[in-house]
Amino acid sequence: MTEVRVRTEPAAPSATPAPGTLAARTSALAAEAGTPHRRSPWPARTRSALKHLGLIALAVVMIYPLIWLLASSVKPTEIIFRDLSLIPSELALTNYTEGWNALARPFGHYLMNSAIVVIGSLVGNLVACSMAAYAFARLEFRGRKLWFAIMLMSIMLPIHVIIVPQYILFAQVGWINTFWPLIVPKLLATDAFFVFLMVQFFRGIPRELDEAARLDGCGHGRIYARIMLPLALPALATTAIFTFIWTWNDFFSQLIFLTKPDMHTAPVALRTFLDSTGQSSWGPMFAMSIVSIIPVFLAFLFGQKYLVKGIATTGIK
Repeated sequence: MTEVRVRTEPAAPSATPAPGTLAARTSALAAEAGTPHRRSPWPARTRSALKHLGLIALAVVMIYPLIWLLASSVKPTEIIFRDLSLIPSELALTNYTEGWNALARPFGHYLMNSAIVVIGSLVGNLVACSMAAYAFARLEFRGRKLWFAIMLMSIMLPIHVIIVPQYILFAQVGWINTFWPLIVPKLLATDAFFVFLMVQFFRGIPRELDEAARLDGCGHGRIYARIMLPLALPALATTAIFTFIWTWNDFFSQLIFLTKPDMHTAPVALRTFLDSTGQSSWGPMFAMSIVSIIPVFLAFLFGQKYLVKGIATTGIK
C-alpha cells in the first residue's frame, strides 16, 4: 500500500484580531491616529476667544491701580476718595504745577538726586558685579566654591539686618546725608543676585575662546574686557534694567541715609506730601507720582527685549 501524506498549511491569521486583546487595542489606536478628526472650527475659536478675554480681564485687574492713579492725579483733592470712577467729574490739571512747586525745591531737584544715585548704582553694579562674576566663573582659586556659597547665602539676608551696621559704619566716616552710602556698596559687588546672574551667563561661554585669547597673549584683564563683556551684553542689560528700577523705587535705605530735605530723592520727596497732623495734598502727590513713574516705564519699554533675552540665557527661569 502506498502511504499518502497530506501537507496541511497553517491557517491564515484572522483579519480582525479578537476583541479585548493587545493587538485589537493597538489596531484601534492606529486607526484612530491615522484617521484625521474633522471638527468644526467654532469650538477652537471659542476657546481662543475665552482665553483672550481671560487674559484681558487679568491685565485690566493688574493695570487698574495705575489707571486709578492717573485719573486721581487730575481730580481735586477733596473728591479723590469720594469719586472713585476712572472718568473724573471735575478736572484739576493744576495738581501738576502745584505738586512741582509744593516743596522747598522744585520737584525736578529731587528727580535729579534720584538720577545721581541711579547712575552711580548702575556703574557700580555693572563693573563690580561683572568682575566678581568673571572671577567665580573663570578663575581657579582656593575656596572658590565656599565663597560662592557664602555669596549666595547673602541673597537671603533682608536689608533690615544689614542697615543698622551700615548706618553705624557710614556715620563714623561722616557719610550720612551724602549719596556715598547708596553708591559705594554697589562698587563692592554687594548685590549678589546680579553676580549670580552673570556667573550663569559666563559659564555658558565656551572656554575655547579663553584658550584662543591666551595663545594670542591676552591675560585675564583683556579676556574680561574684550571677550566676556561684549558677549555678556544681554546679562549686562538685565542687570542695568533691574538696578535702575530697584534703585529708582527704593525708599527705605534712602530715607535712612538722606535726612536733609535738599538731599531727598523722588520716593522720599513724595512722602513729604502726606501730613499726619493736617491736610494731605493727595492730588499733587498723585501727579508727581505719575511724573516719577515715567522714567521707570521708559526704561522697561526700551529694555524689554534685552531683559527677556538676558533672563532666558542666564538660566534664571
